[in-house]
Amino acid sequence: MHGISRKTPSREEQDASALKASELRDLQSQFLHLHHNKIYTKEALETSAKLLEVNPEHYTGWNYRKLAVQYFLNHQSETEVDSKYIQSVLNEELKVVENALKKNFKSYGAWYHRKWVLNKGHSSTDKEMRLLGKFQKLDSRNFHAWNYRRFITMLKKISDEDELQYTTDMIYDNFSNYSAWHNRSVLLSHLFEKRGKGHCHKESVLEEEFEFVRNALFTDPDDQSGWFYHLWLLDQTVKLEPFLLSSWPPHGSSLYLSVDDYLDGRNLFPSVHFQSKDRMFPLVLYFSEAVECVNSSTVTVECEYYANDDVIWRPLSSNKFGFAQAWLTYLNFPDEARYLKDCPVKIVVAQFPGIVSSSGISCSKTSHIQFSLCVPSHDRGHSEGQTMPRISWKDEKFYPHAPQSQDASLLNSLHQLKITEEGKSKASDWSMKTIANEIAHCRELLSSTNCKIGKLTLARLLMAQNKLISYGILNDGIEVHYEEILGLYHDLMKLDPTHICYYEDEYSLVLLKQVTSSMESILKYCHHHGDSTSPSMDSRFCLRLNDLSLSRIGSVERLLWIQMLDLSHNKIRSIEGLEALQLLSCLNLSNNKFCSFAALDPLRMLKSLKVLDISYNEIGAHTVDTRRYLCSSPMTHAVENDWNFKEFTNAGVVMTNHWDAFYIFRDLNLIQLDITGNTIVNDWLKLFLFKLLPSLKWLDGENRN
Repeated sequence: MHGISRKTPSREEQDASALKASELRDLQSQFLHLHHNKIYTKEALETSAKLLEVNPEHYTGWNYRKLAVQYFLNHQSETEVDSKYIQSVLNEELKVVENALKKNFKSYGAWYHRKWVLNKGHSSTDKEMRLLGKFQKLDSRNFHAWNYRRFITMLKKISDEDELQYTTDMIYDNFSNYSAWHNRSVLLSHLFEKRGKGHCHKESVLEEEFEFVRNALFTDPDDQSGWFYHLWLLDQTVKLEPFLLSSWPPHGSSLYLSVDDYLDGRNLFPSVHFQSKDRMFPLVLYFSEAVECVNSSTVTVECEYYANDDVIWRPLSSNKFGFAQAWLTYLNFPDEARYLKDCPVKIVVAQFPGIVSSSGISCSKTSHIQFSLCVPSHDRGHSEGQTMPRISWKDEKFYPHAPQSQDASLLNSLHQLKITEEGKSKASDWSMKTIANEIAHCRELLSSTNCKIGKLTLARLLMAQNKLISYGILNDGIEVHYEEILGLYHDLMKLDPTHICYYEDEYSLVLLKQVTSSMESILKYCHHHGDSTSPSMDSRFCLRLNDLSLSRIGSVERLLWIQMLDLSHNKIRSIEGLEALQLLSCLNLSNNKFCSFAALDPLRMLKSLKVLDISYNEIGAHTVDTRRYLCSSPMTHAVENDWNFKEFTNAGVVMTNHWDAFYIFRDLNLIQLDITGNTIVNDWLKLFLFKLLPSLKWLDGENRN
């Protein structure tokens, strides 16, 4: 541990360790007998104290002492004995904790037990502060002691300003004190919330903090403690009010809801089509931050055929607290609405308060989205039973998109983030100036040292600057530094190969930002799929992001209009984020790094998906694959199991091995699926998939018939 090599113990040391273990087992057996029989005598408490002194991590031992103390307190209250006896009992507990902490200063159970005793209200907090002083001299960075200190200062009602000064003194004593920097961020967060004395002006405080931490960074650039605090300051600087970033349909668009087959040769151009035989139309709202409380109270839908209360919004890929960047609802036009021409729809976001980001900031700016729909009758142009050609992803099937073509203006309107101006969040000039100042200092530092965390911080600062520019700050002379950021992450992959997966993910996010940053950039990756000699007859629009070494998905807010996407020949392990692309009908994920069907979980939300290629991945190649459990197994009680496996038992597939395939594909209406080149594939699995997907016509090039 910490660079100390492990030595093979001698025979004498092995014998001593075996004797110690035997004595500990005997002591533990005695204690468990007392605990199970609820014996709380003085001798029993001494036995538990001996056990905890030897093994402070024995949680059952601490729980037993809580039960014993509570037993004594309840008994003494009945006989009305004065509080001195009660205090003596609690003081004994504090002594037991001190002895345990001498054995292991980082024992969770010991510190929790001490908090429990102090909460009884009979112990001196002044004594605790003196004891903490001794502990923190022994180990000034111990986060248990700092956490306990916050607990004691709350009991003593010590002001955050006084504690902030104490933290400053501790940092001056040792600027490599991670816990002191962390405590400083906690205290400042409290002061910002309640606008404490001397901290009303957040901007001036942050400026002072940047200067304060800079002294540590320039003193020892390789020490990471100050850099972590600098990252917290950066987050405070660019923290903005959440706002509506993009939507599908985009503001000002005019769309045609088609009931023809999805591969009719006209799936996007020259007019915008969306294919849906059941006349359902998706609405997607994409926010700048993960938010909650997107509902009929905070988002109103004004349409002739809908009452706002009938619209139900649900998050796409929300975290465990229910926050999500993308939110989805459907407009389902009833049969009574026969043929609708230029049906206006208006979405008003945050007209009433309630939408809040995960950082606790409310969305106060109202956004308006307006678009029109043309909805045909059910029987209009419908061609039931039309033969479906197989989609090929070979390079010869694609030809570049012409920038001056007739559909270029339409593509440009779909790509732009067109939200009404009152909905835009405006960052302050102060934020931009502060970030620019930190970039200059970081570059100055890197000019004299090859510090990897300094390079990482510079990359983060440049991305923060780009974020402020894209979110509404227009400063003349400031350029977007995508190439420099990509170069920094490329250097970090070489400098720090241990964390190469993280750097690859960040590199991918920056590259996708660059690709989608402008119309000129994204056109380089736009292609038509079909016959180049007669594009009007059988031409489908496709965004090809293949062979870019991508390992992560990002910038989907600019891709909500995509229906055909090629992500083949990358290093992608998870497709989190693609669930926002509700128009997606054709997806190529071949030759990537997926290790299980469970890693494809977002596909379950893509109801328009018809063509999927996941061939030549690593599905089934790994004996232990943690990504397999991104979704809950039906063999556990983690999910409501309403799955009927019986009808698939005769397919020759062991369901306990393929439940994740069942989970991903059971609700999809795929017409074409390619899975060849994965270890898990065999004839039995193919038969199972044909049975699971009745709409499937092509599997690995094989026709169902």
